[in-house]
Amino acid sequence: MKSPIEPKLLKGFRDFLPESEIVRKSMTRKLETVFEQFGFVPIDTPAIEYAEILLGKSGGETEKQIYSWRDQGGRRVALRFDLTVPFARFLAQHRPRLVFPFKRYHIAKVWRGENPQAGRYREFMQCDFDIVGADSVSADAEILLVVCRSFKSLRIEDFKIHVSHRGALNDFLSSLGIADRSADILRLVDKSRKIGPEKTSSELAALIGPEKTDSILDFISFVDSNELALQKMAGILGEDNSHVGRLRDVYACFRELGMAHYLVFDPSITRGLDYYTALVFETFVAGAEGMGSVCSGGRYDNLVSVYSKEKLSGIGGSVGIDRLLAVIEELGELPSWKGKTQIVIPVVDEDLARYYHKLAEMLRSEGFNVEVFHEKLKLAAQFTLAEKKGIPCAVIVGGRERERNVVQVRDFATRSNFENLSVPEAIVKLKGILQV
Repeated sequence: MKSPIEPKLLKGFRDFLPESEIVRKSMTRKLETVFEQFGFVPIDTPAIEYAEILLGKSGGETEKQIYSWRDQGGRRVALRFDLTVPFARFLAQHRPRLVFPFKRYHIAKVWRGENPQAGRYREFMQCDFDIVGADSVSADAEILLVVCRSFKSLRIEDFKIHVSHRGALNDFLSSLGIADRSADILRLVDKSRKIGPEKTSSELAALIGPEKTDSILDFISFVDSNELALQKMAGILGEDNSHVGRLRDVYACFRELGMAHYLVFDPSITRGLDYYTALVFETFVAGAEGMGSVCSGGRYDNLVSVYSKEKLSGIGGSVGIDRLLAVIEELGELPSWKGKTQIVIPVVDEDLARYYHKLAEMLRSEGFNVEVFHEKLKLAAQFTLAEKKGIPCAVIVGGRERERNVVQVRDFATRSNFENLSVPEAIVKLKGILQV
């Protein structure tokens, strides 16, 4: 007899037990509700694409981390690295069938062959939302509003959205005469939180020299006031700079809504991916800043042009579901898991199995989630099992109850029993207990 294969997982990949997956599903449902409140619609794309599609714009860092191989037909294919690049292909391919501005959301797994660490995995759930076909302050502000509403729906109140504008930094680099090095500089600035100020300074100095490095470090230095940060940027780039004007207009919108305290203007935010061109943002939860941004994005006006001659302006955000879960767990605020089953029907008499299923169907038709147990154990043991599964109520029927066409309802929270109820009376009682 052959030895059994050792069950094991690849590094950076995980199984999700019910207690984790129930929380994750609950989060995604809440996010979907928020997106739909703003008029976003769902889409889906394949997990595997032609490698040239995924690498058409993303560049060097992406190519190092992408999972790619030759399929049986010799074609080079790859697992999607994010949900934005497949979305660009989707737009180019299906444009005639879409109504613009097009607002989508997409929640699905993506894969990156990077080094696993706290809150970062090689397979993870991404949640993207985008507005395409609208290049306006309104669209920029709405994406940031969706971020705020999403975090509030998850009962996360203490967060900040760090906002900047890649166009503003590019204008500054042009004034220094180093616009041709902008891609490399932006990537270094983007890594500054991870590698620290000293290494950022030394790597920039090696690239452009110490004098211009000092100028860049001053430009991206943090100012603890949104008004002063915008004034500083305007003072350097000029009061008539359109990118600074855009940021001011977005800020004015948030002030009007009484939500300006969620924004932080931070010129060090650049986003490492090449396709971002204008407003960019990253979101940090207080107390877990070390785990990085849990929602980021920006405007990517030229992304679709890789696959189409037509230009479409777009702005979007992306929530890292798994990293957000890790942040909530780090803060000790991960809710206790609870199944969705509301009522259990235990086995008192095995001869009543058919009736138990009939009764369950009657209760389901009233909107309850009902589980029928399948094996007869001591009733106390079945109650213990139900409580372990987080089921709040039981409907109990033995031979005597069946003869009299009544049931018994048990409320596990209060250990209360309600006997000799008709099925309609039991339904009323259950709705009261469950508050539905």
